Amino acid sequence: MTDLSAFPITRQFPAAHPDRLQLYSLPTPNGVKASIMLEEIGLPYEVHLVDIMKNETWTPEYLSLNPNGKIPAILDPDGPGGQPMGLWESGAILVYLADKTGKLIPTDPAARYETLQWVFWQVGAVGPMIGQMGFFHKFAGAAYEDKRPRDRFVTEAKRLLGVLEQRLKGRDFIMGAGFTIADIALIGWVRAVPGFYGAGDLVDWSSLTAVQAWVTRCEARPAVARGLNIPARP
Repeated sequence: MTDLSAFPITRQFPAAHPDRLQLYSLPTPNGVKASIMLEEIGLPYEVHLVDIMKNETWTPEYLSLNPNGKIPAILDPDGPGGQPMGLWESGAILVYLADKTGKLIPTDPAARYETLQWVFWQVGAVGPMIGQMGFFHKFAGAAYEDKRPRDRFVTEAKRLLGVLEQRLKGRDFIMGAGFTIADIALIGWVRAVPGFYGAGDLVDWSSLTAVQAWVTRCEARPAVARGLNIPARP
């Protein structure tokens, strides 16, 4: 049996199946990237719910795996060279799992880098901007009398969604006919705009017809539907 005892996180979240990839997550827009990917590629894994409301990412055990104290993170007992390896940052996890299995990323070098640019675009732009818009619109920021911070992020989120709208016109998915890690990176954040954040009116969601159709196609995939709810919230 695989021994993961060298990783302190297994003291906080014991592995019932140490021979399987361990996922530490919560179904947030970032968290579902890892769970959707794992469902899509069919790699056996064990999921551990990390309750961020209880500050479970700030324990010494969790920080030993992810010093940034965020979800998701993984621990792969069969990492490079057959050695166990921990990994954090959702974008890095997507690329790692795609390369490990040879799935959901093009083998052609040019198409591969084109796919990666959309993944990094999500990580560097779409996620941060939509997340800040959501904060100022739905959460504590909603009480701020000065609406300039909210409006700044609304304007940028709307612009980014416009970029996505243009990309998806005439395409089923980001890279064309095939579903890739670029779609996985984006779907959780984009669907949260009219859904979780209730900000559809702010970004003129009704005008984003190609984006809406893409969301529907993504959500219709059984693995996506499952991954959006893994792990189940407490």
